[in-house]
Amino acid sequence: MRNRMSAAVQAASNEEPMPLWLAGDDDASALTGPAPAVRAVDDIIRTAVRERASDVHIEAQRECLYVRLRVDGIMYDHLTLPIDLHAPLISRLKIVSNLDIAERRLPQDGRFDAQIEGQEYDVRVSVIPTSTGEKIVLRMLAKSQELRQLDQLGMGAEARTIIERELGRAHGMVLVTGPTGSGKTTTLYAALSRLDCVSKNVVTIEDPVEYEFSRVAQIQVHPKIGLDFAAALRHVLRQDPDVVMVGEIRDAETLHMAIRSGLTGHMVLSTLHCNDAASAPARLIDMGGEPFLLASCLTVVVAQRLVRRVCEKCREEFRPSAALCEALDLDPATARASRGRGCPDCRGTGYRGRQALFEVMAIDDAIRDAITAGVPSSTLQATIRQSGVLGLRDHGIGLALRGVTTIEEVLRVTRGD
Repeated sequence: MRNRMSAAVQAASNEEPMPLWLAGDDDASALTGPAPAVRAVDDIIRTAVRERASDVHIEAQRECLYVRLRVDGIMYDHLTLPIDLHAPLISRLKIVSNLDIAERRLPQDGRFDAQIEGQEYDVRVSVIPTSTGEKIVLRMLAKSQELRQLDQLGMGAEARTIIERELGRAHGMVLVTGPTGSGKTTTLYAALSRLDCVSKNVVTIEDPVEYEFSRVAQIQVHPKIGLDFAAALRHVLRQDPDVVMVGEIRDAETLHMAIRSGLTGHMVLSTLHCNDAASAPARLIDMGGEPFLLASCLTVVVAQRLVRRVCEKCREEFRPSAALCEALDLDPATARASRGRGCPDCRGTGYRGRQALFEVMAIDDAIRDAITAGVPSSTLQATIRQSGVLGLRDHGIGLALRGVTTIEEVLRVTRGD
């Protein structure tokens, strides 16, 4: 069925904004319903785009309905609505996302397309039941967002050289690790853009497909019909691939197939959820990977985090405190950093936009021997530090001293690493 949200959001300066969904919807029910809910959804989505929000959270409490936005990785309250608006607002979003409006006991996932102020967006919708009513989260994905290259991600020249060198191999496995929302997919896409997709057969298996590549076969997984990462990878390997990108290694079956692919003449790119590069081998072993096979297959592991950038409009330089300099082994006499005073452009936070921190671990003989021996991640961490690999916090402190971000922000995202 064609998505009910086929019409566009159109912005008109000096005029009353047009409704979010116009006469072009293929279901008359999408044009009827409580007007306050329609206007509320319109306002919420427009505001999310204007505020550069990556996610919108709509959650009911006993007395009212809260709408929160995630901007640059941090949640903010946007507005409070009457609790009476909860049911019609949820129903409205379910209708345009092709979800079952009568089902309120089970989680549901859907999506719709929107054109807002000249930009096309793919809005992913997730609904879960809670004790106070259904909670709905919208993830805003700009289709027209420019694809970044490796040299635009903010990693050091040495780290970038390592990744480009390993991408030139005929086989092996490149892993990008980090928590949800740390930019792993952006890094994988940047790596794909370095490949010659004419002389190589490149296939991706994704959930969802966020960017479209020319000359690349891209597969969207559909677990409900049995097309998960493992099943898709099994069939892709019969298609004579040179490079396979697997969106995420989630289970033992996908891991075993990815390892076998990397050992039999294919280059595999994928992501993994773990804290740092040294934790990746231990995580894969816990999932059922054989240490000696992992040591032979892995070529490079990239760990990353996202930190907020200092707002350019209200940036000011200052001298870090003596206690902070001592904790970070900095010279108090020469150490300088930047921070944002807070202005309308950054909503008073002192931050605008985000920057990635990277730790790039190339698998050399010493690391390979440690993986084969199954050493704990703490021991492997010491091994890679001896080889000169900068950690996430080291990279972040360097950026803070150059005024890109703040020391406090680096310590926040690398706490516990």
